[in-house]
Amino acid sequence: MEVFELSYNQFQTVYNVLSLALASMLVTFVFLLVVQGRVLARYRQALVVSAMVCLIAAYHYYRIFDSFRHSFVAIDAGELAASSDAMRYALVNGEGFNEGYRYVDWLLTVPLLLFEAIAVLALPRQTRKSLLMKLIPASALMIILGYPGELATDTMAKGIWGALSTIPFLYILYILFVELTRASKTQPEQVGKDVNGLRWLLLATWGVYPISYMFPMFGFEGADAFVARQVGYSIADILAKCLFGLLIYKIAREKSAVDSPEFRADEMEEAPSSK
Repeated sequence: MEVFELSYNQFQTVYNVLSLALASMLVTFVFLLVVQGRVLARYRQALVVSAMVCLIAAYHYYRIFDSFRHSFVAIDAGELAASSDAMRYALVNGEGFNEGYRYVDWLLTVPLLLFEAIAVLALPRQTRKSLLMKLIPASALMIILGYPGELATDTMAKGIWGALSTIPFLYILYILFVELTRASKTQPEQVGKDVNGLRWLLLATWGVYPISYMFPMFGFEGADAFVARQVGYSIADILAKCLFGLLIYKIAREKSAVDSPEFRADEMEEAPSSK
């Protein structure tokens, strides 16, 4: 879905939301590194992976931001340019906004998101290995099958690739909502609630991607559709990576408190107030 011209407001909306996503990824990356010592050692791997996800996403958002900034330039409209309402941004001749950076990012980060969700639960080795062997290949296949459809200009081709990509997506949901529930029944009550929240967060944020993917199939095209896609993708990424990472940290803290009375006394209980 190629767009050749954006209004001033459309350009600024995409510019600002990409900047917000980049800043969010960097801040969350730093935070997750700094708080490594606030959980027990056995749960730090999940936080390291969460930080890696945000760093990878930050790099790709920098590339996306840079690609967008150089792909659209202000049209010289003389005196009209003094008014923001009259300003337009045109696609540079020979250039193009590179949507492929998103798919490279998702190919790397989606399997890692699933890995950190399993790692933080500290499940038995065999159970953990079984879940990861199912989830990670399925997540990679989902992204790989979706990319040709993203590039396709023919509605039928887009629909075929979208349908193929949906198969591993539904399989992942089955694992998350059925097998992971079975595997996590031994978790503390609050941890079980948080894991349930993680799964619904993934479902809600991942649901944005197929909706945006199908815009052209519903006749929603042009500059407005382009802006809606970039805003939707960016907000979904912030929630699926930054908020997800913070929930992983919360679960790691809760499990650390359950595992170690000393940790709970030092980290989770309030010190008595002195009067």
